[in-house]
Amino acid sequence: MEQLRTIIIAAAAFAGTNIDDIIVLTVLFLSARAGGKPKVWQIWAGQYAGIAVLVVVSGVAALGLTIAPDDWVGLLGLVPVALGLRGLVMAIRARDHDEAPTAAVASGLASVVGVTIANGADNISVYTPMFRSIGVTNSLITAAVFALLIALWCLAGSWLGSHRKVIAVVQRYGHWIVPGVFILIGTVILIESGVLGRLSS
Repeated sequence: MEQLRTIIIAAAAFAGTNIDDIIVLTVLFLSARAGGKPKVWQIWAGQYAGIAVLVVVSGVAALGLTIAPDDWVGLLGLVPVALGLRGLVMAIRARDHDEAPTAAVASGLASVVGVTIANGADNISVYTPMFRSIGVTNSLITAAVFALLIALWCLAGSWLGSHRKVIAVVQRYGHWIVPGVFILIGTVILIESGVLGRLSS
């Protein structure tokens, strides 16, 4: 009974903290299908690696060790902003040189991991007290539930990013749309974390 309760709580915690990740995954899979980058396996591996980092950091924090100050974790929002700006620069250069534009922003495994961590940085504040209160055994069960749900999230993102009409739009305008989405995601992270206010003060 306790294990079932742990599974339900873990599923609810993951779903509640990763709804916006569906958008990121959809954009990544669209980019993969429209421009060939990142590779599909890089999206899957990057998502698993990124969430694993968040879980490990949360577990360490649950033991009373702080890796990064909570007040400044929102600075990770600069990662998708930087990737988006890089994508826009590449699109402008391609246009100026009459080259075929690409929709890719996260072009490899490392950038997918970075975006996953940045987009889920606020998850640490939810996972840390949860791991602290449920103990080692239930924490392992929670991690296993997360692993299963990451696969479900990737499948959902892949399905949402598999529509031909959407792919056609991304192939035509994705070199502007995809960087814009990443800049928007990063900006939201920076604003919602309150880090901009702390920097200005």
